[in-house]
Amino acid sequence: MQESAATGAQGPQRGRQRALVPVLVFLATVVAVISSLGAPMIPTIAAVDHVSLSDAQWSLTVTMLVGAIATPVMGRLGDGPHRRTVMLAAAATVLAGSVLAALPLGFGFLVAGRAMQGVGLGLTPLAIATARDSVPGERSRSAVAILSLTTVAGVGLGYPITGLIAQSLGVHAGFWFGAIISGAALLAGILVLPSTAHRPAQKLDLLGACLLGLGLGGLLLALSEAELWGWTSARLLGLAGASLLLLGWWVRHELRTAHPLVDLRSLRNRVVLTADVAGLVAGVGMYLLMSLVTRFVQTPSSAGYGFGASITVAGLALLPFSVVSVSTSRLVPVLARRTGTAAILPIGCAVSMVAALAFLFGRDQLWQLFAVMGLAGLGVGLTFAVMPGLIVGAVPANETGSAISFNQVLRYVGYSTGSALSGAVLQAHTPAGHTLPTGDAYTTAALISCAVWVVIGAATIVLPRRGAAAAVPAAAEPGLLTTGHRTGGDWTGGNRTTGDRTVHGTTDRAAARADHGDGAPAREEGAPA
Repeated sequence: MQESAATGAQGPQRGRQRALVPVLVFLATVVAVISSLGAPMIPTIAAVDHVSLSDAQWSLTVTMLVGAIATPVMGRLGDGPHRRTVMLAAAATVLAGSVLAALPLGFGFLVAGRAMQGVGLGLTPLAIATARDSVPGERSRSAVAILSLTTVAGVGLGYPITGLIAQSLGVHAGFWFGAIISGAALLAGILVLPSTAHRPAQKLDLLGACLLGLGLGGLLLALSEAELWGWTSARLLGLAGASLLLLGWWVRHELRTAHPLVDLRSLRNRVVLTADVAGLVAGVGMYLLMSLVTRFVQTPSSAGYGFGASITVAGLALLPFSVVSVSTSRLVPVLARRTGTAAILPIGCAVSMVAALAFLFGRDQLWQLFAVMGLAGLGVGLTFAVMPGLIVGAVPANETGSAISFNQVLRYVGYSTGSALSGAVLQAHTPAGHTLPTGDAYTTAALISCAVWVVIGAATIVLPRRGAAAAVPAAAEPGLLTTGHRTGGDWTGGNRTTGDRTVHGTTDRAAARADHGDGAPAREEGAPA
């Protein structure tokens, strides 16, 4: 009887274990889809709610901004015993925000609902941490790779779906669709997400959260309103200066407090630093191009450019982006075996720059924009697919949630900046008394996009090499791993415990190079093959 009861209890447990990865992927995809709901509908929102295009752009920007603030808080809480509770609370907030945005209460309520949806962006790093902790072996590595792509793939899926719904049933119907899928995600999470009650509690840095939120919010507001206020106006310069001071205070506070919101000391590891810098700047380039394409496709041809296409067609133009980015999960392991993991980041940046150049010189036909977004999906997919694996392989297990969350924060800051930058550039080239920018606006924005990818491509090459150069003289010293800087994990005499493995003296040269940033982190559970 006891064996029968035990077998009966193990059945549901095995079922939940098998369903965990699909549910995590569904959660992350739903969040990515919902975060992008505002983008293809920006012109429609502006017309329906009688606001300017730059104001309507906040229906997208505010989601990313809130996500940038909420993600590190959720990441820190999720490293403790409350991960399941945090994930379910975030999913419930997304559901409530979707309902609020769907109700025809005016533009202010729509933006408030979109802000609530932004809380869900913190779910992706927690899903990655859950996959590392709860999924064994090879399945864990595969799950991490797939989850890392959901933030970009979900955008390409969400645009055409919500565009079709909004065109057929109205702008608010798209947000009702978001409410339905977020409700399904919440129910799936309740049934499947595992408990982490056994993990030690983590203290929350409230001051750090406030400083980061105010600093980021001020910078994004300054960028969005620069054209309206004037680039040299006292109000703009004062807001930008105050925001930078707050962020400087935040950095100083995080380095001094015993329980930081984000452990900035991990940036001493060149692998982590490279992944984080790439996430920030690549996010700018990604959302800058996406915003340009959706606006360009919907612009009436009477403006001298554009195709006057519907929201649905604008969404379909981004479908190649999603399809190709997802396919990179199979391409990355092949490239890694041939070129090394460290080379994938600059390769991805180079492909993305080619996509920006293609938009710069070839946007006379609609099919050209489909091709541009396919190239962009390949570049962004390669770039983002390897980031979480690099970080997971370079930090201890008990810091995974926080480290991945910080990388996601930088991505979201990049997304917000790219979105706001797109609106600012187009607004700058809109003549007085007109509602549409000139064609030169898209040329200027495309050149900026090219410059962004050149900068980040150079950084992904230079930063790891500088780290490797610094590691060479240190490797000649017998005390390589007993002295030096702390990059996460615990020092234990002559050995260093990092996640699930311990590096002994100088015998593990690969791990030693990873600790000093040689672009090839020591493999741990969750790192890409």
